[in-house]
Amino acid sequence: MNIGEIARRAGVSRSTVSYVLSGKRSVSEATRQRIQSVIDELDYRPNASARALKEGRTRTLGLVIPPASQRLTDMQLGFVASVVEAAARHDLDVLLSPSGGDHDRSFERIVAGRRVDGVVLMEIRLADDRVTRLTKAGLPFVTIGRTAEPHGMSWIDIDYAGLIARCVQHLADLGHQHVALVNRSAELVAAGYGPSHRALAGFRAAALERGVTGVEVSSGDDTASGEACMEQLLATHPEVTAVATINEAALPGIQRALTGAGLSVPRDFSVAGVAAQHWAEDFRPPLTAADVPMVEMGAEAVALLLEIIAAPGAVPRHRLYSPPISLRSSTGPVRAR
Repeated sequence: MNIGEIARRAGVSRSTVSYVLSGKRSVSEATRQRIQSVIDELDYRPNASARALKEGRTRTLGLVIPPASQRLTDMQLGFVASVVEAAARHDLDVLLSPSGGDHDRSFERIVAGRRVDGVVLMEIRLADDRVTRLTKAGLPFVTIGRTAEPHGMSWIDIDYAGLIARCVQHLADLGHQHVALVNRSAELVAAGYGPSHRALAGFRAAALERGVTGVEVSSGDDTASGEACMEQLLATHPEVTAVATINEAALPGIQRALTGAGLSVPRDFSVAGVAAQHWAEDFRPPLTAADVPMVEMGAEAVALLLEIIAAPGAVPRHRLYSPPISLRSSTGPVRAR
């Protein structure tokens, strides 16, 4: 039950219900009693979200995204959509703000101008100046991803190291002894992008543990880059029989390159990774992958942020998601060449 339903049943606006709950503005006694009657009938109890609304000033959350000049991946778009939907369920607006490059002024306006009650910050680097800026400003925030030292901040993240390690272990169990990691772009890796570095660490650890020869390559977030990356990998490392990847946007290109090389998946070559479910299911054959729960993660990020807004002194909380590897049809036993 939410404020919108109370407003509908009482025949008033959402803002009027909010005024009654918060006491910030006076409402006629007759209207107040009508709203209170609906609240009693529905047994409505303000939760952390309602307390956040009461304490907040703008009824708006900020969502800091990569620059518009960079094509957002489906996973990134999924996080954006899930945060917006979760905020709407709490009767909150979302202000999108790009950061990076020429867009840093937009981020600074959100922080310095206090245009929002709190911020959800995406695409975190191991050392992230934006996290430092938000911390110094005292503006409530939650990150999707985490820095190298995330103590004292609230965050949610995907266990890229553990999931890529499990992909390598699965491929090793199938007999693959030469496996490649298709990472995100070299620029992101150089910039300290958290998921790329954690995936790399998990890949190296699992390869060492299982005696697998690992090859590390990077790809841009698009089909053409994925195809070029895979073509070069096949040309320079013909011994490789499988790849694990966190770059879902490169998957169509990977598939195109394998088809162009006359390699059948999984008879001749196996592919596994971490991806949004629809990317995994659209791969041919369907991709063995850890399906990222974007909707759940976005909703949890908003819930955590509202807790911080309602109780600024609360102990920071976090959650590391480690979804199971869904065994589909893109991985199989290594074939003798």
